[in-house]
Amino acid sequence: MRRSPDTELSMKAVDSGLRKTTERLAGELARPTLVAPDWCESEWLLARAAAAMHGVSALLSTTLRWHGPAGWTQFLQEQRAHTAARHRRICDFLMTIDDRTRAAGVPAVALKGPALHAIGLYEAGERPMADIDLLVREPDLTRTESILAALGFRQTYATWKDRTFELINFRPPGRFGENAANDIKIELHARVGDTLPLRAVDISDLVFPPDASPGLNGYPSKGALMTHLLLHAAGAMAFRALRLLNLHDIALLSTCMSSEDWNEITTRDGASSRRFWWAFPPLAVTARYYTPIPSWVLASLATQCPWLLRKTIAQKTLSDVSLSHLWMDALPGIQWARSLDEIIEYAVHRILPNAERLAARELFAQTQPYLVNSAWARLSQRQRILRWLISRPPRPATMYAVTEALAQLGMRVR
Repeated sequence: MRRSPDTELSMKAVDSGLRKTTERLAGELARPTLVAPDWCESEWLLARAAAAMHGVSALLSTTLRWHGPAGWTQFLQEQRAHTAARHRRICDFLMTIDDRTRAAGVPAVALKGPALHAIGLYEAGERPMADIDLLVREPDLTRTESILAALGFRQTYATWKDRTFELINFRPPGRFGENAANDIKIELHARVGDTLPLRAVDISDLVFPPDASPGLNGYPSKGALMTHLLLHAAGAMAFRALRLLNLHDIALLSTCMSSEDWNEITTRDGASSRRFWWAFPPLAVTARYYTPIPSWVLASLATQCPWLLRKTIAQKTLSDVSLSHLWMDALPGIQWARSLDEIIEYAVHRILPNAERLAARELFAQTQPYLVNSAWARLSQRQRILRWLISRPPRPATMYAVTEALAQLGMRVR
């Protein structure tokens, strides 16, 4: 390991270091090599920030075939221990939810992480689960809310697709990376969907099993699970918040999917329906790092993807569409708009956010660790627009991870 020239990093060095370490770690997770990177001291710290932001610290602890500096190795081992301990807590809590919903006659689906573990794609301690996502039918929302209230949860936030529940005495999460002591948070869904960039995409009919029984259920098929993973990744990509973990989920699931499973996405409702116009970008980025995505699947979904989005994504790396992209963009999801009217509406929405968006911004500023001490979170919309016009502001979530990682050796950003 080379020593860094000083204890202060420029924003240019942070930008370059984040991209460099993110791309190397993505390559190592997909195709491990035998030789450790020749990174300087600050780059090893930025690698910690990248691993934490992308949710892959625990995976790297067992995947990497080389050993980095002692501090790097210790960080990964500690993150795996925290991930394993939290996994046990969440499994215990899911058992409680299963018992309570079964007793109440409420069918529910535990989304994403628990489903990936249930089919054996991950072992305990490999994949972090920050929250528990539960899907229920809309008529069962009230009964499910009563179950959560009996377990000590209260609703803190709601959107068109989900309601967030936290413990009544909810504690702020740990400052950096995975932490087993963090409180469990529940996102209760009556719909499974996302906004791209403003229009709602709803796949609830594909995700909820038609023959669901009371208690926790799995997805109706691997194709349904993949559809959800792809939409979740697409929604994150549109706002440059994709995680390497999202790509790893997709790649792992693809290894056990048959042609019939893929056909649920490529030919459902007819090949020309374009219902899955958003599925190609996350699959294309996954295929840039991992090999198991069938070429015929990519070709089929490419035909459903709008031309501009398809061409734009062909040039993007993980660093371009994730929190490793250091800079804040005024219109991050513009390429996902599918018409001139939608482009204009999206631009207006970004410049003049509605009351719901402003309320969400205020709530996040009070509850998210990366925003609590952020000067950006306290700016008015007019001040934000001015900052966009005269400078290139960094993203608070990214700078939070970078600052916390650099502080491990007394370094900071100037």
